[in-house]
Amino acid sequence: MFLIDKISYLTDNLVYMNKFLKYTLTIALLVPTIGLSASDNDPLEGMNRGIYSFNEVVNNAILEPVAKGYKAVLPDFAIKGVNNFYNNLRDVITVINDVLQFKGEHAINDTGRVLVNSTVGILGLIDVHSMGGGERRKEDFGQTLGYWGIGNGAYLVLPFIGPSTLRDGAGLVVDTLYLDPISYIDDVRTRNQVRVLQFIDMRAELLHTTDILDQASLDPYAFQRDAYLQYREALVNDQKTHMIDYNDSAKSDFEPYVEDQPNTSLPNEITISEPTEKKDSEQVVSLN
Repeated sequence: MFLIDKISYLTDNLVYMNKFLKYTLTIALLVPTIGLSASDNDPLEGMNRGIYSFNEVVNNAILEPVAKGYKAVLPDFAIKGVNNFYNNLRDVITVINDVLQFKGEHAINDTGRVLVNSTVGILGLIDVHSMGGGERRKEDFGQTLGYWGIGNGAYLVLPFIGPSTLRDGAGLVVDTLYLDPISYIDDVRTRNQVRVLQFIDMRAELLHTTDILDQASLDPYAFQRDAYLQYREALVNDQKTHMIDYNDSAKSDFEPYVEDQPNTSLPNEITISEPTEKKDSEQVVSLN
């Protein structure tokens, strides 16, 4: 009952979430960000940290409990099937952006992926293409803009969504409104329900990242920002990356967080830090 109530709340308030997102993008676009240096990529940090805190509250109160309930109620094969279904829809966006970037070989491969999974894979519920050794790629309109020389602009945290930039935020709007097949569902309520399930599926896939962020840094906001910017740069340049994608539910090579086990072996060196603020005062004592 708790899970149903939470899902109903998300569905009923999806319109307000969309309005909140549009207002945030509008405010960000009004701030002059042209000519930002690499070291000044977060001029909106004050606003971003506020939205980051808001997202944390929403996540802890609603999104994470719903995602955990979703994974507890549904069997693994059903969760995997739903995830494959949404990934297959996401591949349609990749194909279109392949074409916009004139990546002919990738466009052919990704089109074949969509066709195989949509037919043999029963509307994408089974990822037949990957089972046969095929590669899933990700392209979006933000990457397309970057491919044609448009810079990131200011770093931006979007309500309910998370890390982005002005360029990627604009790309997200184009992908969502014009390229995503879900946007062409005529019935508004059905479309919103499909969107909410997609959001739950994405959050369920990323349950372990909360622990990663909390353990990785004294400042999770800065860690998430730097990781996101590096990840997006790698995607635009078609580089291989194993970093976390906070926006995508597609399966990645990133290993789930596992608590470190105590090391019982004797180290060769012990690092002793003096109680000062500078790291340069560290001394190394060799046991050899």
